[in-house]
Amino acid sequence: MSDSRQQAEDHYYAALDLFAEGKQDEAVAEYEKCLELDPRHSEALHGLARAYQDANRLDESIQISKRLIELNPDDILAHTSLSIAYQKKGMIPEAEAAANQARILGWKQQLRDAKK
Repeated sequence: MSDSRQQAEDHYYAALDLFAEGKQDEAVAEYEKCLELDPRHSEALHGLARAYQDANRLDESIQISKRLIELNPDDILAHTSLSIAYQKKGMIPEAEAAANQARILGWKQQLRDAKK
């Protein structure tokens, strides 16, 4: 593992610990440090979206969830996170659309798994 990748992982795990301790602002800072080193670190993006939701920074959560979807359009959790942020913001039609997309992706995954 490269040094920068290891540093990104270190920041990611520090963010997880801080999030678990309820230190949202500090967790956000660690997630952001991770993403500076590895902008495609999907777990950090998921964590950051959730931390933003918990901090009621819904616009940022929406932005991060959309970034996750751009990186992986089949990411069920990204669509779910987007739906939750929209719902908390009162954007019900958008929340329902994102939730429906997550549901459809979940069904597709179940079908793929059933064929294995």
